[in-house]
Amino acid sequence: MQNFPGVGVSPGRIIGNVRQMPKPISEPPAGEQLPAGVTPEDATAALKAASQAVHDELKGRAAHAAGDGKAVLEATALMAKDTMLIKGAAKLVARGLSTERAIWESGSSVSEMLHNLGGYMAERATDVLDVRARIVAELRGVAAPGIPSSSTPFVLVAEDLAPADTATLDPNKVLALVTAGGGPQSHTAIIARSLGLPAVVAAVGVDELPDGTEVYVDGAAGTITSEPDDSLRAAADAWAATASLLAEFSGTGTTADGHLVPLLANVGGGKDAVAAAKLGAQGVGLFRTEFCFLERDSEPTVEEQAAAYKSVFDAFPGKKVVLRTLDAGADKPLPFLTDSTEPNPALGVRGYRTDFTTPGVLDRQLEAIALAEKQSKADVWVMAPMISTAEEAARFASMCAEAGIKTPGVMVEVPSAALTAEAILREVGFASLGTNDLTQYAMAADRQLGPLAALNTPWQPAVLRLVGLTVEGSRAEGHNKPVGVCGEAAADPALAVVLTGLGVTTLSMTARSLAAVAAVLKTVTLAEAQQLAKLALSAPSATEARAWVREKLPVLNELGL
Repeated sequence: MQNFPGVGVSPGRIIGNVRQMPKPISEPPAGEQLPAGVTPEDATAALKAASQAVHDELKGRAAHAAGDGKAVLEATALMAKDTMLIKGAAKLVARGLSTERAIWESGSSVSEMLHNLGGYMAERATDVLDVRARIVAELRGVAAPGIPSSSTPFVLVAEDLAPADTATLDPNKVLALVTAGGGPQSHTAIIARSLGLPAVVAAVGVDELPDGTEVYVDGAAGTITSEPDDSLRAAADAWAATASLLAEFSGTGTTADGHLVPLLANVGGGKDAVAAAKLGAQGVGLFRTEFCFLERDSEPTVEEQAAAYKSVFDAFPGKKVVLRTLDAGADKPLPFLTDSTEPNPALGVRGYRTDFTTPGVLDRQLEAIALAEKQSKADVWVMAPMISTAEEAARFASMCAEAGIKTPGVMVEVPSAALTAEAILREVGFASLGTNDLTQYAMAADRQLGPLAALNTPWQPAVLRLVGLTVEGSRAEGHNKPVGVCGEAAADPALAVVLTGLGVTTLSMTARSLAAVAAVLKTVTLAEAQQLAKLALSAPSATEARAWVREKLPVLNELGL
């Protein structure tokens, strides 16, 4: 037996045989020149054709995907036609380099630039290298890197997975995901949670395991063990037996003593919303509207937007749908809205701030939301991302009122918003904590980087204190304004208990996590949840906070969570 500790990002205990991701496309030789008789003009045309083919292939796959997978594929397709990437390669071709070498070097330059920017842009570095390999494969006329084919289910292992690969996994063939790199908010982690696959990231050395090696994967504990013994086989069997208990959500989130904690879903469009409704979601806690804008060279019309929003609203008649206004910028650049030359996009013009530089887009979006709301029966709440001050909150509330939107709110992602929650919540009707960004900004730790995974966890006592301060602000002067959580923290059943104890009123997550969170919540009373919240806040570290709380929740081990 050999153990590989990592970071658990999606629960489950399974045993299966390893299949390693195929080795990446080989690097073209340094200095490789254009073949004799091929002009730079012809080579550039071939390069652009290959880029377009990769773009079209990824777009085609996106058309058959949904939710997070669809968004990832669409974003990667955009990168295949990235102006900086293609122009950089074209310049090198003009100097005589082969198309393959030119795109390789251009991809390296763009990737390095994005990586050095840090924050969200570092995530795009992986996308660039994936796209570069696909374009080289297209130029060579060979298959692009991808998920290995197999007639039997397997544990997929890799150094890291490209966004386009994680977005098209077949959960009927892949038993679990394991990567040597990546972080808890990487594409691999997000897609694993949305598919309900056990997953462990940042497990150093696991990518060296030979194909066919039998391994035990514990997605909650974050461990991989080769050649599992009888005790681990028993644990996997026990998980299989109890997994059925987590297959269905009754439709009501509640503690053991009847304290209601509505469990909502995070969605990106109509298909997501319909699927979430079927899984029992009590509404939508995060509707990511930027998915309606991706792959557009120009702003969609008010009517186009309204139709997209209505498709989500119609899935939840009479129920709450919390819509986040356009969160463009950083990792979601839009050609008609954002500046790709910003030196530090994660701290730049993104979310609500885009209205400072490109006024009008947000007004038209609010107009479209109001139009869709009039045509549906959903209870529509609207929140702005990246709100930092009470002044910004007041301005957004005014914009909503002018558009005819009754319930304006804010995302609490910036520490300043948590620290001044009382003032901010005087201006709006509710707040929703985006724990992914709140953790990243509070800990100054890029959420995509494996080496920073220990810092980048919402179990950090500092982050939990920010959550508590937001709730305190919501209750000041008798406000009692709703405060939800729509970040990935809500999908962790143990952390869901802590958040409930801190006073969070709703939890929103990937729909596949609803049943597990509900099952654990109903084993504790509100008073017990409050005690566990105090315990977590008193911990000296995130590791101890998580361990102390989990020790008090034996149901987690029983259910393999």
